[in-house]
Amino acid sequence: MIKPFSLQPLMNLAQSQNDSATRNLGKLNKQQQNAQEKLEALHQYRRDYQTRLQESTQNGMDPAELRNFQEFINKLDAAINQQQKVVEQSRLSTQVGRGEFDTTRRKLKSFDTLQQRHIVEQKKVTEKSEQKALDEHTGRFTAQKMIKAENPNT
Repeated sequence: MIKPFSLQPLMNLAQSQNDSATRNLGKLNKQQQNAQEKLEALHQYRRDYQTRLQESTQNGMDPAELRNFQEFINKLDAAINQQQKVVEQSRLSTQVGRGEFDTTRRKLKSFDTLQQRHIVEQKKVTEKSEQKALDEHTGRFTAQKMIKAENPNT
C-alpha cells in the first residue's frame, strides 16, 4: 500500500511561503526601480535647469533672478540627496527580500527532494509487493501442476 508523503503539509506551507516571498521580491524590485527612475529624473531636471541658468547668465540676468535659480538648484540638490537615501534603503530592502526568497526556495527544494525520494521508495515497495504476489501466484500454479502430474487421475 502506498503511503502518503507525511511532510506534505510542511511542503504546502513552504510553497505558500515561497509564493509570498516571490510576490514580495517582485514588489521590492519594482519599488527600487521606481526610486531609481525618480532619482534619474531629478538628475536630468537639475542638468536641464543648470543649462538654463548658464544660458540666462550669458544673456544677462538680474541678481534676484540669479538668486532664485541658485536657490532652486539647491532645493534640487537636497531632493537628489534625499532620493539617493530612498534608493539606498530600497536596495537594502530588496537585498533582504532576495535573501528571504532564496531561503524559502531552498526550503521548498529540500521538501521537493524528500518528496521525490518518498515517491521512489514507494515505487520500490509497490514493485516488491507486486513481485512477491507474482512469485506466490507462480509458486501455487507450479505446485498445482506438480500435484496434477503426480496424480493424473485427479
